[in-house]
Amino acid sequence: MPLPKISEARELTDEKLAEEIIAVKKQLFQLRLQKATRQLDKPHQFRHARHRLAQLLTVEGERKRAASQTPQESK
Repeated sequence: MPLPKISEARELTDEKLAEEIIAVKKQLFQLRLQKATRQLDKPHQFRHARHRLAQLLTVEGERKRAASQTPQESK
């Protein structure tokens, strides 16, 4: 299974982006729980989930910086 592309994250709306971030954080929690109880079958899912979360947080940060810079340019 290939790692997710950041272009997919950039296509999301702000609301969908926030929902996706929460969903991935919940997934990471579940994976940690499975690991602690020795029920984790696919340890590569950690890498994919962390990678996806980093992408989503990067896109969110880019949008926040772009929004904060836009009003300053119009002054």
